[in-house]
Amino acid sequence: SFDNPEQNPCCPPMRNATFNINGVKARINAVTDWLTESTPDVALLQEIKSVDENFPREHFEDLGYTVETHGQKGFNGVAILSKLPLEDISRGLPGDDSDEQARWIEATVIGKKAVRVCGLYLPNGNPAPGPKFDYKLSWMKRLKTRAEALLAAEEPALMAGDYNIIPQDEDAARPEVWREDALARPDARAAFRDILNLGFTEAFRARNQAPGHYSFWDYQAGAYDRNDGIRIDHFLLTPQAADLLNECWIEAAVRGREKPSDHVPVWVELDA
Repeated sequence: SFDNPEQNPCCPPMRNATFNINGVKARINAVTDWLTESTPDVALLQEIKSVDENFPREHFEDLGYTVETHGQKGFNGVAILSKLPLEDISRGLPGDDSDEQARWIEATVIGKKAVRVCGLYLPNGNPAPGPKFDYKLSWMKRLKTRAEALLAAEEPALMAGDYNIIPQDEDAARPEVWREDALARPDARAAFRDILNLGFTEAFRARNQAPGHYSFWDYQAGAYDRNDGIRIDHFLLTPQAADLLNECWIEAAVRGREKPSDHVPVWVELDA
């Protein structure tokens, strides 16, 4: 018998990754190599920068993935790639029917347990202050409302993606240069904490409290080589999902590959 589910070949854990790919057309080879080598069960992608009908769906289906997208021409866009069955797909963050930006997709993944996965690309918000920052804060209010509904369902669920939030100074190599940036302004950080404090677990910090771990490095000035990064890609887990958490890690080495995204994958492994 297998007491540890990680040792049970019949019941492997569900390996979920979030990855801002910075354009599926520009990054098709890099993403394909990553999927082939790292083989996530579920990949939540951001910044696909493609309308749904132009997304290379068949290419990823040939790699064994079910593909669901919520796209937009030229920028934004989110997708779910899953080796496990998907049910009840929905697109667009509720709360503002006039919002045309493609930043939210969710579905139920059917593994050993059903897990609601929500992929998000939170607005950057720069320049701040200004209309783009106002949109960011209003989007986060809607995110909080959706988060409350996920908690009320009392089921395993996660919200993962590029949050464009540096939660704390420890999440930046040089926090002083981000003080007035929309990613680290006090009201943006407070909005993130308001969501977290509803009862979510920030998966990476639940497993690693050390500074110096980043998920984004600018293309300029050798930022990756100097590890001058920020941590802005996050998994937030409901209590029911947090109970299933095995591990969370950042796949930083992907940033050093040929023609990389400026983000790297962040992983959560669930006993689901």
